[in-house]
Amino acid sequence: MEDGRYAAEVSSEQRPSTDATPPAGPRPARLSAAAALCAAEGAVLAGFGAYLLLMGLVGDPASPQQAETGGLTLLALAALPLVAARGLLLRRRWSRGPAVITQLMAVPVAWTLVGTGGAMTAAGAALAAVAVTVLVLLVNPTATEALGIGPRNEV
Repeated sequence: MEDGRYAAEVSSEQRPSTDATPPAGPRPARLSAAAALCAAEGAVLAGFGAYLLLMGLVGDPASPQQAETGGLTLLALAALPLVAARGLLLRRRWSRGPAVITQLMAVPVAWTLVGTGGAMTAAGAALAAVAVTVLVLLVNPTATEALGIGPRNEV
């Protein structure tokens, strides 16, 4: 059969849902909070990345190449939570995956920061608190329903 003809024969109930149309209803506060925390993580990563890159270019670090590489790496890593935050705000079902992955990557980083002592202990504790909070918000049934994620209806 031709593609157009086949598409006309498939009922709207059998068509797979597209990500272009978010589920109906208002966005839950839990989803907005998770998006805000992901955006904050991305902004902090981008800020540190820009700082390292700038110091590598115009500052006097011990290793300019290492500072520039670290800065570029942090800028690239900042994209993941920022894109996930935008997707969560727009209620795109794909956005939960990158948001969860970001939080799972943040937990060992937080553990390492807590273990270094000093001021980094507070930074590690804050990062751990944010990561666990976002994970709890994203696995909440209200958030999963708002993203259109749920048990599959088998025919």
